[in-house]
Amino acid sequence: MTAPSLVEQSVLLEPDAVRILDRRVFPFQRTWVTCRTYEEVAVAIEQMVTQSLGPLHAAAAAMVLAARQSARPEFLAAAGARLIATRPTNNHIRDVITELLAGRHPDAASMEQAAAALIERHHAGWRRLGTAAAALLHDGDTILTHCWAETYLTETVAAAQRDGKRIRALCTETRPYLQGARLTAESLAEMGVPTELITDGMAGHFLSGGEVSAFLSGADRVTMDGHVVNKVGTLPIAVCAHAFGVPFYPLVSGPDPQSPTAASVPIEERDGDEVLHCLGTRTASTLVTGRYPAFDVTPPRFVSAVVTDRGVFAPYDLASYVDSSARNADAARQASSKLT
Repeated sequence: MTAPSLVEQSVLLEPDAVRILDRRVFPFQRTWVTCRTYEEVAVAIEQMVTQSLGPLHAAAAAMVLAARQSARPEFLAAAGARLIATRPTNNHIRDVITELLAGRHPDAASMEQAAAALIERHHAGWRRLGTAAAALLHDGDTILTHCWAETYLTETVAAAQRDGKRIRALCTETRPYLQGARLTAESLAEMGVPTELITDGMAGHFLSGGEVSAFLSGADRVTMDGHVVNKVGTLPIAVCAHAFGVPFYPLVSGPDPQSPTAASVPIEERDGDEVLHCLGTRTASTLVTGRYPAFDVTPPRFVSAVVTDRGVFAPYDLASYVDSSARNADAARQASSKLT
């Protein structure tokens, strides 16, 4: 089976705009937000029109819009800085922008080609990640998910299905935006996975009962010392999974070399008013205020293994991921020198 169109076509680059699937109302409404400037894309990212890996795609497309307006390096640098600032905890946007700016593209066509190549390379990496994660699962397993791990998760499930493994899923609803209820559950069900929804507070019950085989989540950032930064609520589930002997496998392209420890990661604090509402309806007393740290940090002692686009790594050995990159680069340089 292939990943659903929600994953494959959530950001569309058109000749005069970027169209972004509005995941705030999906799947009840399948509407698109049209952005004609990089600033409009930045606002859409900030307003949670797209989430998980969606901002990576949106940021790459936004840089093409910026290049269409002006290819001046200082203009593109300003556009990149604006996009990076939209979601400071997740390093995907930063890495995409950094790579595109490093290319010093002379015109919009060059920027568009670079963005397309970058996205395709990422997709290839996510397919490798999915294959590695699927190898950790067994036929008949029940996975517990939290929030929306997007292509990380759908590629894992697709690889398991290719191997003939039958997988069931329990998805937390993931307050306050209900990404688990609307995005994860919808995508897995579309892929033919028997999927059940639970509230965020039910995870411990199912972990303690022996029904869950593995806890899988995405990761917005993984530090070099093995801390997993992900949607708030991941930490208590990981602690509970550890207590009941259920492995926790965060899925991420790779650890962030610029984040040696958890202290180096900024945790986005969103407007507390967001937790007082659900899908546009106030659900809390008018006498209270809200707080919303969008992410929490899970220490490596609660992480069984980190699954990346280069395979599976122990949380205390993520330096091996970076070392493997250096070895691959050396091998490529040696092969190139033999050809010249």
